[in-house]
Amino acid sequence: MELEKLIIQFQKKDEVAFEKLYTMYAENICGAIYTIVQDTSRAEEIVQDVFVKAWNKAESYDASKGRFFTWILNIARNAAIDEVRSKSFKEQKQNLTVDYFVGILEATENEEETPNIAPLRASLLQLKEKCIQVISMLYFRGYTQKEVAEELNIPLGTIKTRNRNCISQLRANMSSHL
Repeated sequence: MELEKLIIQFQKKDEVAFEKLYTMYAENICGAIYTIVQDTSRAEEIVQDVFVKAWNKAESYDASKGRFFTWILNIARNAAIDEVRSKSFKEQKQNLTVDYFVGILEATENEEETPNIAPLRASLLQLKEKCIQVISMLYFRGYTQKEVAEELNIPLGTIKTRNRNCISQLRANMSSHL
């Protein structure tokens, strides 16, 4: 019963209730976040963000739909996943581009040591520039199809079609070189 009263006070923006709930749940929430982000300091930061978000959206909690802990845990899980995705996206943007990859393949001097690279190199070099650009952004730099469409100022449907066609062309090129 006391927890229910505490939650009601929290929903009424009572700072003492906020502190008590934070004390009760922060450690467990942090543990759940850590399992996703694998970084202690970042998990602690996210916990604070989660409680601020819960504070700002306190009126949206409905006890008839589930426990308060489950509600805040879902907020935490979503925040942690968002963090991982954004970090992953930033790291993927630093990956090699197709042009760089093709350059590495072209620089390979001893094809006897790497017999499977020659067909791949030839297949990539046969693609049109627009295909190399789309494949680079989608598969080497971590863009979504929507982000590629926005970046290149091309309709999303065109990007989807171009991606499908370019991959088909790459497969056909590979088949003819094997």
